[in-house]
Amino acid sequence: MGLSIRNQLAGTVSAVTPGEVMATVKARLSGGQEITAAVTREAVEDLGLAEGTAVRALVKSTEVSLATGPVTGISIRNQLPGRVTGVATGGAMATVKVAVDGGELTASITREAAVELGLEAGTPVVALIKSTEISLATA
Repeated sequence: MGLSIRNQLAGTVSAVTPGEVMATVKARLSGGQEITAAVTREAVEDLGLAEGTAVRALVKSTEVSLATGPVTGISIRNQLPGRVTGVATGGAMATVKVAVDGGELTASITREAAVELGLEAGTPVVALIKSTEISLATA
């Protein structure tokens, strides 16, 4: 199956915390970072997610926010440090490519935000992704 989601990071499940309807799944990415995904308990069961399961974390580019440094006092669990490798701007929107340990992310943000943050190749950034915006896939 092909997917239009460009952000696909390989990892291994390190913990599953089930709830009545939803579960949180922590995965160690190939670059060493840990991410948290909030998925349905049914998805955990259907995919057979357990410690050691190989997964791919899938994130739409519109769900990746960027900051120019670590952010404190925020509920967003996933903060991946990286470096901008390229910026493509249009009239209203910009696509920003970010190299993170073990992979690459693409963020779709407003052109205005890209300009205000001074984003260009080489700029250090932190990619912010809510756990509810990460989908998991197994092989």
